[in-house]
Amino acid sequence: MKILFLFLDGIGLGEDNPEFNPFARADMPYLESLLGGKKFTESAAPFESDILTLKAIDPNLGVKGLPQSATGQAVLLTGINIPAELGYHYGPKPNPEVAQYLDGKTVFSRVVQAGKKTALLNAYPPRYFDGIDSGKRLFSSIPLALTNAGVPLFTDKDYYAGNALSADFTGEGWRTFLGFPDAPAFDLETSGAKLAELAGNYDFSFFEYWASDYAGHKQDMPWAVRQLETFDSVLKGLLTNWDMANDLILLTSDHGNMEDLGTRKHTSAQVPLLLFGDKTNRDAFADVSDLTGVAPVIGKLLVFN
Repeated sequence: MKILFLFLDGIGLGEDNPEFNPFARADMPYLESLLGGKKFTESAAPFESDILTLKAIDPNLGVKGLPQSATGQAVLLTGINIPAELGYHYGPKPNPEVAQYLDGKTVFSRVVQAGKKTALLNAYPPRYFDGIDSGKRLFSSIPLALTNAGVPLFTDKDYYAGNALSADFTGEGWRTFLGFPDAPAFDLETSGAKLAELAGNYDFSFFEYWASDYAGHKQDMPWAVRQLETFDSVLKGLLTNWDMANDLILLTSDHGNMEDLGTRKHTSAQVPLLLFGDKTNRDAFADVSDLTGVAPVIGKLLVFN
């Protein structure tokens, strides 16, 4: 089987209040139809249908303070309660104490060790690598885990060759923000179909969408709503082209944020674990109640535990 891990940074399951929760305000007809007409909020979970399962899982992990990106992402990739072992949540980028968990202990490393194929499907522009090389930018947990596993990040050349996607799904940001006027660009559903196509090349693939966390910190309701409505159309293209009988899509997050634009800070909200695929594969996550449970189940499904 193949697994696509769709990581939406900073999304929690929030209240059904459109005054501060863009998930309660956005028009997401495709996802809402799959959720029995419900908004993607705390009242929707738990939910199960013939193609999807939605659970609420805990990012707080019994540790005081608000959950943070570096530790939350590292937990998702390792299955280890890193905040409990360290005694604190940490982020946004991993410090040396967090980074030690991201070398040899992640899902990426274990896939490589098992002789299987893995990739982070995001393409990174030259300025990103320039920042890393100069020391002005640090890897976040996800690209650090991938590179530690010996798998290179995709570049602008990979993007032009059609081997990766832009962080905004469509590629419009490469044209308007990154200064690549001739960069490939796709409509929303085509972007989803492209994501399905790329994921089909790997046993375990990962796509990171960080704009959701950015919208939360900026408390920008119109932009947050646009991101969600964009994602809804991308999801339609993805699922329409996905092998539901054999493969699995897993969507989750590291902490809450975007679901409450009344604060610039992260939240302690439960985060969604949204699964698409055959019920047998989805049922493997039945006992997952917090971030630590995700990586071990991925390992079992890919048969390298």
